[in-house]
Amino acid sequence: MLLERVPELALAVSATTRDRRPGEEDGREYHFISREEFDRRLAADEFLEWVEWPWGEHKRAGTLWSEIERITGSGRPVLLELETGGALAVRDRIPGSVTIFITAPNREELERRLRARGTESEGEIEERLAQALEQSKLAGEFSYTIVNDDLDRAIDELEGIVRREIAAAGSISGP
Repeated sequence: MLLERVPELALAVSATTRDRRPGEEDGREYHFISREEFDRRLAADEFLEWVEWPWGEHKRAGTLWSEIERITGSGRPVLLELETGGALAVRDRIPGSVTIFITAPNREELERRLRARGTESEGEIEERLAQALEQSKLAGEFSYTIVNDDLDRAIDELEGIVRREIAAAGSISGP
């Protein structure tokens, strides 16, 4: 929704070692790579950030520097959709980064959303809920926090933040 509202942005597509889900396309949702390829790229310092998800079979995901270069080379602002650890790593590695912590209003709503997706096992849901509780303790480390209690309100708030930050950075003049 944010990309529809702020088309100047370009989403960096993360690389991951997890299996592709039905309907996903390589290069659209993720760059799906093997563990060996991930390890090779990690050793070559090709990642801006990366995380290992604790649920499931400990799959990894990260943002390749080449994705950032692809987008910035076209003169567009980069949008990253990251786990908390990855976002804080970007904050620490790229001066001037803007981080936005988006959270569900409460544990019950988060659990409902995870179950509605139908993509995680019962054990993975429990692991994700426990991780969300730990991540919520880091919200104060972010530039902004948005509580996604009402989608329309939350996306309005997100769009406002992004447009203000783009204007402040001088990347694009916009409303």
